[in-house]
Amino acid sequence: MRKIPTDGAAGLIAEFDVLDRPPPPRLQELVELAARLCRVPTAVVNLLDDRHQHQVAAVGLTPALCRREDSMCAVTTDAGRQLVVADARTDPRFAGNPFVTGELAAVRFYAASPLRGPDGTVFGTLCVFDEVPRGLGDDDAARWLDLLAGQVAGVLEQRRTARRLGRTVAELEATRRELARSNDQLAAFAGQVSHDLRTPLTAVLGYVQVVARLPAVAGDARAREYVALAVAAGRRMTGLLEELLAHARLGGTLRVEPVDLAELVAEVVEDLSPALTAAGARGGVGALPPRVPADRTQLRAVLQNLVANAVAYRRPDRVAEVQVRAARDGAGWRVEVVDNGRGVPPERRTEVFRPLTRLADPPDGGAAGAAAGGHAGLGLATCRRIVQAHGGRIGLTDGVDGGTTAWFTLPDPG
Repeated sequence: MRKIPTDGAAGLIAEFDVLDRPPPPRLQELVELAARLCRVPTAVVNLLDDRHQHQVAAVGLTPALCRREDSMCAVTTDAGRQLVVADARTDPRFAGNPFVTGELAAVRFYAASPLRGPDGTVFGTLCVFDEVPRGLGDDDAARWLDLLAGQVAGVLEQRRTARRLGRTVAELEATRRELARSNDQLAAFAGQVSHDLRTPLTAVLGYVQVVARLPAVAGDARAREYVALAVAAGRRMTGLLEELLAHARLGGTLRVEPVDLAELVAEVVEDLSPALTAAGARGGVGALPPRVPADRTQLRAVLQNLVANAVAYRRPDRVAEVQVRAARDGAGWRVEVVDNGRGVPPERRTEVFRPLTRLADPPDGGAAGAAAGGHAGLGLATCRRIVQAHGGRIGLTDGVDGGTTAWFTLPDPG
């Protein structure tokens, strides 16, 4: 049994939200039942902090406030067990109490059971009393008083939990609104940055391509190499700016609807056909559900990123193979993109989902690598952002012959 710490009792009682207001109906019903079962005119629920006794529900009197030192029930809470007193005038614990002497009342018969919280803390009593000496009755009455005290404590704890839950919901809603505002600001900022940087970068690439056609460059192998490297770097920068914009925009507000996954995968394969052809990749599509709950545009971005990575990070000593498949996963779907490429070490499979992280450059720095998104620094981070916005999870496991399986889940709407 635990007593309430004197510095925390008031806070605990305040969380029950029963002070200075009409008693909750369920609490009042339990008090009336206690009075009837014990055959007394008066029953009260008392909550005690370090200074006061709060009567929060009662039958036979009007609930009131008194000092803790005047409270008869303070003795019960300190004892931490049921007390039954036939005549309080003859009990040294109560003989001088103002509720017995007539100063506040003329209690004779008194019985009370402590109220305990889930951790055993005693914070009050359910008490019954009468102005004539008497007994509680048979053993069943004592047992019922304890049981009803447990019910009273349960009602109060439910109110406490409901208040905490309400605060949590309000905090989550405030966080959601703040995240939505931040997402909007991030998208606006990324859009402005992408636009401001893309314009001069496009000009730079144009001038470099003009330089590449100059006779002095065309006839110099080293100059041609440097120009080609400059063009490739510029294109990678352009791709990174596009991904920056996508990362900011995607994963925010969703428009979830039934999406034909097979149709969507076919569109992704068609879009990536230049990269797939250039890489000599072979692929396959397993059984796919006709409908999955998702935002179509954002789901397409996830699949395009994962298939592009499977091609970009292939192994040069084998033909690239990419498979897309899906299956039920509890209350939702698990979608997988499986490859036989370079793989990702298990200890780094979480790291690659962080923004601007990649393990190594793709093996093909040419057209296929660029088309497949080999410059990606935000691709997997964007995928994670989108999947988490759908309430799903994303990760990497082993693929075929040392390759990678990129998987994500899409829960059914609850």
